[in-house]
Amino acid sequence: MTFDKTPGWLDWYAGPTKPRFKLPPGSVDAHCHVFGPGDEFPFAPERKYTPCDAGKQQLFALRDHLGFARNVIVQATCHGADNRAMVDACRAANGKARGVATVKRSVSDAELNELHAAGVRGVRFNFVKRLVDFTPKDELMEIATRIHQLGWHVVIYFEAVDLPELWDFFTALPNTIVVDHMGRPDVAKPIDGPEFTLFLKFMQQHANVWSKVSCPERLSVSGPPALNGERNAYRDVVPFARRVVEQFPDRVLWGTDWPHPNLKNHMPDDGLLVDFIPHIAVTPELQQKLLVTNPMRLYWPEEA
Repeated sequence: MTFDKTPGWLDWYAGPTKPRFKLPPGSVDAHCHVFGPGDEFPFAPERKYTPCDAGKQQLFALRDHLGFARNVIVQATCHGADNRAMVDACRAANGKARGVATVKRSVSDAELNELHAAGVRGVRFNFVKRLVDFTPKDELMEIATRIHQLGWHVVIYFEAVDLPELWDFFTALPNTIVVDHMGRPDVAKPIDGPEFTLFLKFMQQHANVWSKVSCPERLSVSGPPALNGERNAYRDVVPFARRVVEQFPDRVLWGTDWPHPNLKNHMPDDGLLVDFIPHIAVTPELQQKLLVTNPMRLYWPEEA
């Protein structure tokens, strides 16, 4: 099946540089996606965007180029609740990938067990209104309760301004909760302002809440560096991510977000994103926790 990309869609960066930062052995890219390929894994009819193809071979090549050992592949919204592309990638990784699925209330126990066997260890609830249609909270709570019995966690994607209205629902979930991209803080606002302070309070008060300190390219206002060889990109995001890493060193994860869906103004160099890591996890101990210890404990506890 042929799909026409959304007008203005930015394809992933095909020639990423080699990072200067050497990742610790066993590092995990804990947030990435696969798109299709569309002729093999069609995109969902209800999707809000049509991406380029970005399949498992390209993802694994990037993993090896950057120096990661493993991936956590998060179901992309363009595939809806059809998890076949993500599951296929997990199976092809021969134990080097885990998955985060999107499921509906109608999912059977047999289907959940099949996803678990393929490597799925969580489900994603998306509250970003421009990306998905609203799912009733009672349906999400029912799903969360069912997957809790499998030991799965819930990944939540929301924007900072929406945390107050979502707080009661999030804190009622029985699972470990992983927040995508620090709840998308507005980094143009003060780091000690009410929005980010509320997010930190959310993590302080609830020991089951983890955070990905990923996607500076989505959050940055200052943007990437000029083309002068500078490697300290997205510096306005650094104080926010560093604060989360230093306050909650045992509950943070990092990922590339490859192939970077829905970016509007530039496509990041994934090598440059890896070089962002030592600016937010400034000691070898923090880097080891962020990239190895924490993701292994959450996704491969039998090996941690």
